[in-house]
Amino acid sequence: MISKTLKMRLVCASLLALLLADTYAIEQLAAKEKSAYSYKTAFHTLPVDHFGFTNTDTYQMRYLYNTDYWDSNGGPILFYCGNEGNIETFAANTGLMWELSKDMKAMVLFAEHRYYGLSMPYGQDSFKDAAHVGYLTSEQALADYAVFLTQLKKSTSGAENSPVVAFGGSYGGMLAAWMRAKYPQIIIGALAASAPVLQFEGVTPCESYNKIVTKTFARYGDNCVENIRQSWQVMTDMYNMGSSAQTFLKETFNLCSDVSSSEALASFKSWIAGAWSNIAMVEYPYPADFLQHLPAWPVKTVCSKLQQPYWNDSKVLMQQLALAAQAYFNYSNSFVGTCYNTSGETDTLGADKGWNFQACTEMVMPMCADNTQDFYEAQSWSLETTVKECAKIYGVSPQPYWVMTNYLGVDISGASNIIFSNGLLDPWHGGGVLRSYDDRNITAIIMPNGAHHLDLRASNHADPDDVRGARLLETKIIYEWLADAYRYKN
Repeated sequence: MISKTLKMRLVCASLLALLLADTYAIEQLAAKEKSAYSYKTAFHTLPVDHFGFTNTDTYQMRYLYNTDYWDSNGGPILFYCGNEGNIETFAANTGLMWELSKDMKAMVLFAEHRYYGLSMPYGQDSFKDAAHVGYLTSEQALADYAVFLTQLKKSTSGAENSPVVAFGGSYGGMLAAWMRAKYPQIIIGALAASAPVLQFEGVTPCESYNKIVTKTFARYGDNCVENIRQSWQVMTDMYNMGSSAQTFLKETFNLCSDVSSSEALASFKSWIAGAWSNIAMVEYPYPADFLQHLPAWPVKTVCSKLQQPYWNDSKVLMQQLALAAQAYFNYSNSFVGTCYNTSGETDTLGADKGWNFQACTEMVMPMCADNTQDFYEAQSWSLETTVKECAKIYGVSPQPYWVMTNYLGVDISGASNIIFSNGLLDPWHGGGVLRSYDDRNITAIIMPNGAHHLDLRASNHADPDDVRGARLLETKIIYEWLADAYRYKN
C-alpha cells in the first residue's frame, strides 16, 4: 500500500495520474478515439532485457501503423515514442503527425511503451514483484524502439533507406529527445513537445510545477486562486468538526467514502489537487477528450465558479469548489456511477502502476508546495523520505541523478536536430528546454498561449496564433532534416 504522503507526490509527478479515475469513462473515450484516425494494429517480438545475456525472455510490443500516403520507395517514417498509457490514446491526440504524413508521403508508426496498454512483458504477472517489473525503464523502452525500427525497415520493402523522425509529447517527448541523442543513426531528428527533460533532482526547483499551475489559474482572477488556496485548511477544519461536517463534505462532493479518517482526508485532498493540476495541463482553446471530456479553456470554466471571495463561509466555499471540480470530473454530465472514488485504487489498465514504479526508480521529479507562491496545501519535498517509501513499497532504491547522467544532462548542446516546444500555460514547461542552440540545430519554441503539447494535436480553428506559428516552424525544420537525410543517402 502506498503511503498517502508518497502517493500525493506520485500523483503530482504522473502526467496521467487521474486518467483512470473512472474506468467506464475511459473505455468510452477510447472507443471514440479509436475511430478518429485509420490505422492497423500489429505486434513485434522483442527481448525483455536488451542489456543482459542471461534473461532470454521475449514479449510482444503493440504498435499502430498507417501507410495510406507512404511513398514505398524510401518515403519517411514518422515515429511516435509511446509513453505512459494506452497507445491508442496518443494516436488519437497527435494529429500533427497524421497531417504531416499526407504532405510528406510518410508512414506513420505509434509504438506502445513496455508495461503499458497491451504491451505487458509478463502478462498479468508484469507487476507481480520487483523481479518482473524491474525491466520497466526508459532505457529498455528506447532500446525496444531502436530494435523495432531497425528490424521493421529491413523487413519492409522500400523502407530500408527511409529516414525516421521521432515525435513525442510529455514523457513521450522526453523519449523522443533521448532517442535522437542515444540512437542518431536511427533517428534523424526529434520533435519533443512539452518534454520536461530537466524536471529532476538538483536541476529544476521542486516548487516550479505548482507555481505555474497557480499562474495559469490566476489568469482568471485573484479570487479563483485565493479560494483554492484557502480550501485546504477549510477541508481540514471541517474534518476536525466531526461527523456532521464530514458528511457534508461527502455529500457535497458526491464521494463514495466518508471523510472520516486522516487517510480519507488526504485522499480527498489529493483527488482535488490532481484535478487542478491536470486541468491546467490541458488548458486547450477548444473542447477536448484527452484526460476527460473538457470544455474550451477549462480553467476558465473552473474559475467561473470561484469568482467571489467565498473563503469566509466554509460551506459555501466547499459548495462552489465542488461545482468547479465538475468541470474536470463531470463536465459532460455523463458520469454513470453513483459517487466518486477518491482512493486512487481503480487502476485496472496499469498506467498508474507503471508510472508509480518509474517514479520510484529513475523518474524522480521533485514536487513541493508552500501555499504562498502557489495555491496548493503546503508540502515539503524530501528525497530521503521518498527513498525509504520506495524501498518499502517496491524493494527498490531510486536513482535520482541517473537520468541526467544517462541522457542529455543540463547542457544539451552535445545533441543535434531536436525541437523542444513548450507552452507557457503548461506547468511542465518549468522543467523544459527553453533556449535554442543554433549551432547544433536544437530549437526551443515557446508558445505563450499553449498548454500541454497542444502543438502536437490536430490543427483547429481555435488555435492561438503562436501555436499555429509553432507548427509551421516545426514543419519547416522537419522538412530541412529530411532534405539533409536524402542528400546524404544520395
